Amino acid sequence: MDYRTGSHTKYKLEYHFVWVTKYRYPVLCGELALRLWELIRQTCHQFEIEIIRGVVSKDHVPVLMSAPPTMSPAEIMKRLKGRTSMKLFEEFPPVRKRYWSRHFWARGYFCVTAGELTKQMIEEYLAHHFEEKANPNFEIEG
Repeated sequence: MDYRTGSHTKYKLEYHFVWVTKYRYPVLCGELALRLWELIRQTCHQFEIEIIRGVVSKDHVPVLMSAPPTMSPAEIMKRLKGRTSMKLFEEFPPVRKRYWSRHFWARGYFCVTAGELTKQMIEEYLAHHFEEKANPNFEIEG
């Protein structure tokens, strides 16, 4: 397995995010789509987020990424959606006309964790590391 390392951590946290344009307007095409992908790449690089795979579709962005444990999924989305919308409004004046309320992205997003370990694999690992003199308040639920 390819684990990433921090100063005192070893981790592999992968998230699949999908976020959509406000009203699902199909505006992510041409130069705007290219610029959006560049902004996503820059922002991820700045926060040490590794993009594993991603696409810019006409009305949504699905991305699989690996993030450090210091960043929550909510913070990742806040950074990505905030910076990209601000820059796109700044650099593409026609977008401001379509989105007069200055909200480029829809309010929510989809996020799911991705990884190679299943819940069953983790439970089996923990079952084999049971100690006789362990804390009685710390048990595996069946």
